[in-house]
Amino acid sequence: MPLIEWLLDGTIPVPGGELSAREVVGNLFGLASAILGMRRVVWAWPVGLVGNVLLFTVFATGELSGAVAEPLWGQAGRQVFFAAVSLYGWWRWSRLRDAGGASDGGAIAPRWATGAERVQLLVLGVVGYAAAYVVLQRIGSWGPSTEAWILAGSVLATYGMARGWVEFWLVWVLVDVVGVTTLVQAGYYPTAGMYLVYAVFVVIGFVVWLRASRTVVESSGTEKAEEVVAA
Repeated sequence: MPLIEWLLDGTIPVPGGELSAREVVGNLFGLASAILGMRRVVWAWPVGLVGNVLLFTVFATGELSGAVAEPLWGQAGRQVFFAAVSLYGWWRWSRLRDAGGASDGGAIAPRWATGAERVQLLVLGVVGYAAAYVVLQRIGSWGPSTEAWILAGSVLATYGMARGWVEFWLVWVLVDVVGVTTLVQAGYYPTAGMYLVYAVFVVIGFVVWLRASRTVVESSGTEKAEEVVAA
C-alpha cells in the first residue's frame, strides 16, 4: 500500500482491534512537537503543524470513532487554532533565535508571566471558553462544555509557549485532565492515550522550563528583537 494511501486509510493492528494510522501518526507529530518545545527548538512549530493537519481530518469527520457519530468540532477547531498560533510562535521564536536566542542555545529564555500578562491569559480564557461553547453548541458538536475548555485551554497554552511563559505547562495540565476523559468517552483511544503520554512530558517540561527560568537569560540582541516582536 502506498505511503499516502496508508496514512489516509490505513490501520495499525493492536491487541483487540486496530487503530487509525492517521490518528496515531498525527499524535506522534504532536508528541515530537512537545519534546522540541520543551527543548525550545524552533522546529517544534512546523512539526506540530503537520500533526495539526492530520488530526483535523480525523476529528472533522467523526468517522474514525467507534463510539460517537458526530464530529468533535471542538477538537477539530483546536487544530485550526493550533495552526494559527503555531505560525505566530514559529515566526516569533525564529526572530528571537536569529537575534541571538537564549544564553543556553535555546530559541527563547523561559520566564514567568507578569501580573498583567496573567490577567490577559485569564480574560482570554474566559472569553475564549464562552465563545467556543456557544459556537460548538450551535453547530452540534458532541460535547460542547468539555470541548470548549479543551479548545480554549489549548490555544492559551500554545500562545503561552510562543511567549515563553512557564505557566503554559500548567494550562496543559488542566487541558489534559479534561481531554483524556472526553476522548475516551468519544472513542478516540489513540488520542486519549497520547494525552496521557503528553501529561508525563508536561510535568517534565514544566520542571525543565522552571529550572531554565532561574538561570537562562536572553542575549542583548534578543532583547531588542523582543521589543520589535512585542510592538
